[in-house]
Amino acid sequence: MKRKKNLILENIKLLSAGAKGVSVGKTTEGKTVLVTGAVPGDLVNVRVKKSKSNYFEGEAVDILEYSENRVEPKCIHFGTCGGCKWQNIAYEKQLEFKHSEVVNNITRIGGVSGFDIIPILGSEEQYFYRNKMEFSFSNARWLTQYEISSEENFGNRDALGFHIPGMWSKILDLKECFLQEDPSNQIRLAVKKYAVENGLEFYDVKAQAGFLRTLMLRQNSNGEWMVLFQLYKEMKAERTKLFDFLLSQFPQIKTLVFAINPKGNDSIYDLDIQTYFGEGFLYEEMDGLKFKIGPKSFFQTNYRQALELYRKTLEFAELTGDQVVYDLYTGTGTIAQYVARNAKHVIGIEAVQEAIDAAIEHAELNGLSNTTFYAGDMKNVFNDEFLANHPKADVLITDPPRDGMHQKVVEQILKLSPERIVYVSCNSATQARDIALMKDDYDVVKILPVDMFPQTHHVENIALLMKKKN
Repeated sequence: MKRKKNLILENIKLLSAGAKGVSVGKTTEGKTVLVTGAVPGDLVNVRVKKSKSNYFEGEAVDILEYSENRVEPKCIHFGTCGGCKWQNIAYEKQLEFKHSEVVNNITRIGGVSGFDIIPILGSEEQYFYRNKMEFSFSNARWLTQYEISSEENFGNRDALGFHIPGMWSKILDLKECFLQEDPSNQIRLAVKKYAVENGLEFYDVKAQAGFLRTLMLRQNSNGEWMVLFQLYKEMKAERTKLFDFLLSQFPQIKTLVFAINPKGNDSIYDLDIQTYFGEGFLYEEMDGLKFKIGPKSFFQTNYRQALELYRKTLEFAELTGDQVVYDLYTGTGTIAQYVARNAKHVIGIEAVQEAIDAAIEHAELNGLSNTTFYAGDMKNVFNDEFLANHPKADVLITDPPRDGMHQKVVEQILKLSPERIVYVSCNSATQARDIALMKDDYDVVKILPVDMFPQTHHVENIALLMKKKN
């Protein structure tokens, strides 16, 4: 359906939050309007970007009345940076919107009802909750429209910060960030200042040239830090001076590692990581379990809330010590090992071999002899032969990626027929879709939304499914 150019919908009251953080309103005719650039409760004029038979998509161009849900954003980069898009919404309202989204998805898409809805578990830390941040160097700092219009000569355009959404070659030069606690900001600013003062080349993404490419900062709950640099090329003398400067300024740095990356992308997983200082990894502890965290390791970025998520997952599993547990999409085996102390045996499956290698190493580190891990594509590994050669699961835990579970995996779960399923999800829409495929055999007993990422629309959900009685 073609839409008129610059169609403006006037006086649209935004009533609620929708998927992916958009705000939802209605026209006077009752047609749904999905709006970016505003918050629920605002009265806005909307420029239509897409027109479908049953809804419009658009952006707010005028805010006629401001919502009571609004608060003043803390960060000077709000609205430009691609993160923390809900920083202008009061946190209690963020939780309310997230809770409603999960419940609506499970009931509407899942087609189930009558389950217990536990109020969303909010995060104690609404800022400075991330333990890992990645920043990019660029010799072409993103300029605001005001700066471009001023026709000033800005001279040095070096930047260290985040990619502007939708403009991969443009980097926002970060002055502050409220996602990772100090000394994150100080380290980043010190690196940039040193690099500019010493004439170190910032990466040119278009020309594929330069020296400094990316900076990753990682911390553990004991206040120890890992610093990872990606360098486009080796310049040993300059590199050594930079690293020594950083180590002299920040005693919190426990290990400093680097990689030379002349590729067309910033992925580190196929790079050779070299250790300049320290052991090349950090240790993290969770309720008595130790995990070795390297530069390539996946680990939950909100440590404190992840710990609450694992505790609730264990609580939902109701393990007494004599059950066999399957942990699908086990990753580095964090959940598997967290529940293993209360289980007879835990079997974990994960697609990434490096993650399984880490899971096995962690199990040995923690003295767990009742875990077994397998690597391979879930829909191929978790098959009839696998079920025939392994003990039947009493409890199944699954924590798939955002796309949810492959239909073949759901079919195998139904064949396995565990008494209890604990489904952990970072996307309640695909979780609900999978639940719909299992609702003839399983009842949804209860759900618990968990807020892992304050100031964003993202929300996790834990669902308990019990096998129906004949």
